[in-house]
Amino acid sequence: MKTKLPIIKGIHPGLILERELKQRHLHKGPFAISLDEYPQTIVSITKGKRRMNANLALKIEKALGIDEGYFMTLQVFYDIKELKKKQYKLQPDFTKLRHILFWDTKIENIDWERQKNAIIKRVFERGNEIEKNEIIRFYGIENVNRISNMNGK
Repeated sequence: MKTKLPIIKGIHPGLILERELKQRHLHKGPFAISLDEYPQTIVSITKGKRRMNANLALKIEKALGIDEGYFMTLQVFYDIKELKKKQYKLQPDFTKLRHILFWDTKIENIDWERQKNAIIKRVFERGNEIEKNEIIRFYGIENVNRISNMNGK
């Protein structure tokens, strides 16, 4: 795979598998059968509804010519990200942010760390003072200033 791991860290391995299958013009059903797996298993994984296990990861990696351990590494990073979300509630106080600011997505699904630049830019372009203050509290004034300056402000 040409994708660099740091760029895709925290993404469910199924989404990467989905992309890889599409690029190779492989259909999930026949691919699953070629691995001696149920098609529903591959579909569930590509939808992010099921974890990748070591046995299946090895089969997929061998069939696609991908480095051994690639999908399990992605699964571990994804599990860590999900655990951190639950443990540390890595999100701002939603009561201080109008949902209309994020009209194009569900606010609960936003990855507040990965999308920090876009979030800061959006809130500082369209938000009110309460929302701006919450973003400053959440990300810190240094991050907000740095990102605002990168965007030409």
